[in-house]
Amino acid sequence: MHCRRHKGNAMTVGKYSIVNPSEGQPFPDSHKLVVRVSSSKGNNYHLGDQVDSGTFAFTAAESGDYTTCFWANKHNPPVKMTIDFDWKSGVAAKNWSKVAKKGQVDTMEIELKKLYDTVAAIHEEMFYLREREEEMQELNKETNSKMATLTACLVGCIGIVNTPLIDGPHIIPI
Repeated sequence: MHCRRHKGNAMTVGKYSIVNPSEGQPFPDSHKLVVRVSSSKGNNYHLGDQVDSGTFAFTAAESGDYTTCFWANKHNPPVKMTIDFDWKSGVAAKNWSKVAKKGQVDTMEIELKKLYDTVAAIHEEMFYLREREEEMQELNKETNSKMATLTACLVGCIGIVNTPLIDGPHIIPI
């Protein structure tokens, strides 16, 4: 058994094939593999049983490393095989139309609809917040105006109280 770890993020695609030891000759029946791609939590994302080549694609739902294991069932005598293996993840996995299955496309469509609904909700919330901000600004202007009027009245009242009487202060003899 031979295993390799890879970082899986967003869309991940892979392609593998056994290299024919006798190019131009038919492929030996003994050259078959079992291939498994799994997450660090043990969830399987691809399983190929008794295959000589294959492809897989998945959207990484879990964070962490993903492991691809290749092994050949018991061969007597043991057979040595060379495997051509290509793993692409994220932006490098551009060619989705050739690898993506209907299930992944449907999943991506649902995720896009969820994102669209989220963006629409955020957009509506922004309009609501702008409206509330305008209301708060108007309330702030009204409050400032009322405070200015009250301040002017208080200054006037204090000025009147502190103004000395015209004929001078009255002294009451004891």
